[in-house]
Amino acid sequence: MERALPPHPATAHRPADAPPARRPRRALAVALSVFGLLAGGVAAVTASGPASAATAATGLGNNWYASAPYLMPEDNSPPDAAAVMDATGQKAFQLAFILAQGSSCSPAWGGTSSIDTDTAMPAVIQTIRNKGGDVSVSVGGYGGTKLGQTCGTPEATAAGYQKVVTKYGLKAIDFDLEEPEYENTAAIHNEIGAARILQQNNPGLYVSITTAGTNAGTGWFGTQMLLEAKSQGFTPANYSIMPFDGGFNGAAAQTDALVKFNQILQNTFGWTEANAYAHEGVSLMNGRTDAAEYFRQADFQTVLDFATAHKLARYTYWSVNRDRQCPGTVDPGLSGSCSSVAQNDWDFTKYTVKFAGATPPTSPSPSPSTSTSTGTGTSPSPSGGTCSAAPSWSATTTYATAGTKVNWKGHYWTNKWWTVNEDPTLSGQWGVWADNGAC
Repeated sequence: MERALPPHPATAHRPADAPPARRPRRALAVALSVFGLLAGGVAAVTASGPASAATAATGLGNNWYASAPYLMPEDNSPPDAAAVMDATGQKAFQLAFILAQGSSCSPAWGGTSSIDTDTAMPAVIQTIRNKGGDVSVSVGGYGGTKLGQTCGTPEATAAGYQKVVTKYGLKAIDFDLEEPEYENTAAIHNEIGAARILQQNNPGLYVSITTAGTNAGTGWFGTQMLLEAKSQGFTPANYSIMPFDGGFNGAAAQTDALVKFNQILQNTFGWTEANAYAHEGVSLMNGRTDAAEYFRQADFQTVLDFATAHKLARYTYWSVNRDRQCPGTVDPGLSGSCSSVAQNDWDFTKYTVKFAGATPPTSPSPSPSTSTSTGTGTSPSPSGGTCSAAPSWSATTTYATAGTKVNWKGHYWTNKWWTVNEDPTLSGQWGVWADNGAC
């Protein structure tokens, strides 16, 4: 469960006309527990200073930082990042989260592990870089105390984050602006100011801003954050919203929020629609969310198609730790270490790989004996029966015409729209494939 933290004295009061606080994002998924090493990772951990970290950084294109999914290497049953890279082709990860150490102006992992004495994270980063990859670091996230709340000024906040950039030789950093600093005018001033200063002092640094998504695009506080950035003359690589934990029902609601957020960007900065999309990103949540919404592979594909068609600047998700099927019951409830939906390991990471412009390795289809609950109250039958009236579904075939009939795992299916490489048994009630019953 989350650490109970006393409110910071500088916390602003909620305006009378402001919307109610958003439901906690990642309330369980970002729970800070006893730190451990990366599962299956480095056996002997050695410290890496700023020079060695910087020289180890690879020359990845920004397309990889724009597609880097969030990973907690010290919590939530962390997967072996090297194994994920091998299985998916992903080259970059968004390491989470840097918070203030207690009430100080010092950065620490999870607010407890000072970067000054950290020897675990350099080993994780080096493992990724040794495979030709790289990392971004995310500062903030839901809950906890942020440097913007404790450092007093943008300059002091930037100095704290500069330690992170220098220590790990970063070429990318993400400001995840959520509760509680999300509602704190002074804290947001410090965070945006720090992002601006880091961008100025570190030429080429990729800076992303991630904030809450609503059915209107973003809420009152998100709009105030954009206005703060405008007042400071700051433009990051992208502003990304998180369209989940807010009453979202499938990918259509998410893409609608992205359209509305695009309009907010246009109105705030005077951008054209195309320019606004070029500065817009999306950060999804795979599987079951804190608010018991469900986003399956088909939803990720739909949002990916939207992001690609509109040339969005970023497409990522929370989190790699959750990119695997839960053991036993497919949906045991919200989990920080599995998705609570039927899937193969690393299914969702392959969508970020595609956004980066790469082709993920082919993975085998789920075993017929594996539970593949679609959330509709029924489970697909295993292979069997006579299905000769339609060809077998193929992961490599593009089904461009709606109503195309296929057979798969003992059932007939028809597609509702264009699709490729979307397993019918994982489509769900609102997905691309309609189950026409057993053969």
